[in-house]
Parts: sequence; C-alpha cells; structure tokens
Amino acid sequence: MTASRLQADFIVAGATLIDGSGGPARQGDLAVLDGRIAAVGAFEHPAGAPVVDGRGRVLAPGFIDSHTHDDGYLLAHPDMLPKVSQGITTVVTGNCGISLAPLARAEIPQPLDLLGPAPLFRYGTFRAWTDALRDTPAAVNVVPLVGHTTLRVAVMEDTSRAADGGERAAMRELLEEALDAGAFGVSTGTFYPPASAAPTDEIIDVCAPLRGRPGVYATHLRDEADHIVPAMEEALLIGRELGCRVVFSHHKLAGERNHGRSRETLDLISRAAATQPVCLDCHPYPATSTMLRLDRARLASRTMITWSKGYPQATGRDFGEVMAELGLDDEAAIARLAPAGAIYFLMDPADVNRIFAHPLTMVGSDGLPFDPHPHPRQWGTFTNVLRTLVRERRLLSLEAAIHKMTGLAADQYGIAGRGRLREGYHADLVLFDPATVTDVATFSAPIQASHGIQAVWVNGKRVWDGERTGAERPGQVLAPGDALSRSE
Repeated sequence: MTASRLQADFIVAGATLIDGSGGPARQGDLAVLDGRIAAVGAFEHPAGAPVVDGRGRVLAPGFIDSHTHDDGYLLAHPDMLPKVSQGITTVVTGNCGISLAPLARAEIPQPLDLLGPAPLFRYGTFRAWTDALRDTPAAVNVVPLVGHTTLRVAVMEDTSRAADGGERAAMRELLEEALDAGAFGVSTGTFYPPASAAPTDEIIDVCAPLRGRPGVYATHLRDEADHIVPAMEEALLIGRELGCRVVFSHHKLAGERNHGRSRETLDLISRAAATQPVCLDCHPYPATSTMLRLDRARLASRTMITWSKGYPQATGRDFGEVMAELGLDDEAAIARLAPAGAIYFLMDPADVNRIFAHPLTMVGSDGLPFDPHPHPRQWGTFTNVLRTLVRERRLLSLEAAIHKMTGLAADQYGIAGRGRLREGYHADLVLFDPATVTDVATFSAPIQASHGIQAVWVNGKRVWDGERTGAERPGQVLAPGDALSRSE
C-alpha cells in the first residue's frame, strides 16, 4: 500500500510482530485507523502519522483472558488496572456458574459473593447488565457468559434439591433472554452448594436454548479430585446433547493422590476433541482460590485465607496459624471464619506444565478481584506465563504462548475480528519487551502491576502506557457472530 493511499491514526514501527496464529514472528510495522488495523508488515508511512517506536519490542494481539470473574469489577473499577497492566484487552465473564445477572436481590449465597458485594446484584435481566456496561464502558472488551447457579438462585427458594418443571421453565426463559441479549453461552459450577444438587438432566433441560446457537458450555466440574473422570464425561455428554463447545474451566487435578493424572484427563480431552468441539483453560500457578471449604482445606498442603467476615484478622494468613490462634480444629475454624475465601496449594507443578502444553489449552486467570488479599493470578497470570513458561522453563515458544492468549481463545469462543494481527481486525494490541516482561504479584504481596508491558490499545485507544492507565474507556460488550465491517 502506498503512502498516498494509506491513512493512519498511529503506526507502531520496527516491532517483532507475533500475529496470534502460532506462526513465526517477523519484523514489521502496523498501522491503526479508526480502531482497526489498517496495514501490517512493510508499507510506506503516511506523512504526519504519529509513530510508536517498536524496535526491540514484541507487538501482539491484545490478550484474551478466557476465564474471569470480572462481572462486577468492570462496573466498579472500569480502568481495569489489574488486567490492562498485564496486556489483557478482552475478558470472558460469568464463569463457574456465577454471573452478576440475571439476579436482583439483597442477599446472595456463596459463591456468588466472589463477584463482589451484594449491591452489585441489581440486574434482573441479562440485558440490563450489558446495557449498564455499554452506558459506562470499561477499558476492556467483554465476552459474557450466563451462570447456571445464578439462574437457580434467581428462581429457586431452595437450591439444595433438583429444580422442578416450573423452575426449569423459568430458568430457560431467563437463559433465552440472556442469549438474545448477547451471552456467548452458559457456565455451570456444580462443585458449589447452590448447584451441586442439579442433576445432569436439569442442566440439559435448562440449557436447551443453546441448541442451534454457536454457544459454549463452560464448566467448573462437579469434582476435580478423585472423581474427575466421571465429572468430565458428564460435561462432554451435556455438550453433545446441546450441540455446543465444552470448555473445561481451570483444568486441574486436586490433591496429592491425584497428582500425575493430567496424562489421563488430557488423553480424554484429546479423544473427545476428535468427535466434538472441546477446549480448556488454565493458569500457571500450583494453587487455586475460591470460597473457604473443608474438603479443599483437607486436600491442600497449605491454605491461605483471602478474606473472612467471621474473623477478619485471618486475611492474608495461613489457615493452620489461624486454627492454632483460635484453638479450634479445621471444621470449627471454618465455621468461625465463614463466610470466607481461601487459596489452596493442592496442584502438582508438573501437571500444570503438562496441561499448559496441550494444544487446546487457553490462558485464563480465574482471579477474584474483590478479595482483600487475592490470589496473584488476578494481577499476574499472563506475564507469569511469559516469564516462567516461555523465558525461564522454555516449555512454550513465545509464538505458542501468545497463540494460547489470543488467536486460540478467539477461535474457541467465536470472537470475530480479534485475536490476530490482521488487516481489518479490531486494533486490540499489546507492546512488550520479551526480555524483561514479568509478573510482580506474589502470594504474600498479590496486588502489584506487572512490569514490561509498555503499551496496550483497545479498539485503537491506548489504555496503558507502561506505568498507568489512561482516561479512555473503549471496551465493548461483544456479541456472538459480531461481523467485521471490513473484509478479512
């Protein structure tokens, strides 16, 4: 393209371009015009276009966080500092069966409180929440899922049993409205009390509106420990019955006696992928985080309290230390701290590495943004991957890691026009130094922005300059099948 024909709002020049496809890096320039990528590669620069020096830096598509609980955080903290500072430009919300909408009530049960304080739950329909996001945009794009647990809590007085016919119909109606409002699919969290009594047939029945739509079924399995294989087989059955893609959320093997079983579970996923659409997400840490539960505390080699309403002094401390201080056994101590959240060290790093290496694994932070002492994954997942799995352990090439963070997630979720450096695509971009990019958040000091991410653009607007967020809030609520206004 000649300079006389090309127009650009700005150009990133001389960068190492990693396009998100998994293909090899190349040197080149990239031009942006009106929020889209106008040119990639070698081209004459139009006179007067601002130039960002990309020499010695990698320019990649903006990272897609395929598993978040940012539903309420997007409204409460629209600058999305924990995410844009690690290069994230799109977040998938509504995971693990819990979404902020459709639910309007003053009291919410665990684990819905992981999404933030009760006043955030004020949207009786899914469209009311997405309209609120459009009225007050955040710095990042949103791929919304609707949670099955949220549907249960919205229509059932007693969630300790299977839903009856009327309740199932009411949930289907809410789900239909959510899908019409732009939800990309449904998530379940039968691991948690409000949904653990839901049998397989209830999930299939309630999720019937997914049939015939290009949706996903994302699941926090009933069991990620001893009975993980039957739980995975249930999820695959549900996916087949609904005709939709199955996403295994934060795939893990919990507890020492299950260490090493990722060979078995990944083989199951690979075999299933030959006959039905399936993928998974994972974060790079050997610890997970959720509500404080006795079964998880007994499986973990170490448990750290992230928050506690019953005993706030426990926040940020080891559960064993708190038990000793209170003079209580584990069961009584959990009752004393409740409601509470915790980090559990219960995974084998070798399993984490093996899961990450699987070709269908996307990157998802699974962060809990409102925790006073959160898991560091909320602030450092993507830069941790670039530091530990790429630069230090060389488990993944830089191209492969970025593919998992961008193009793979866009393909699996059906996010059109994003996830690749391609002319006509939306200008979600991250510029970083591959030699120095690193996470700073730790388990002891988790609220720290990453280093080495030098610039982030969302829909062509800069939202991070390497040190601070900007004033722009260009994030969009995406919808399934969003078409490109320009040809690919």
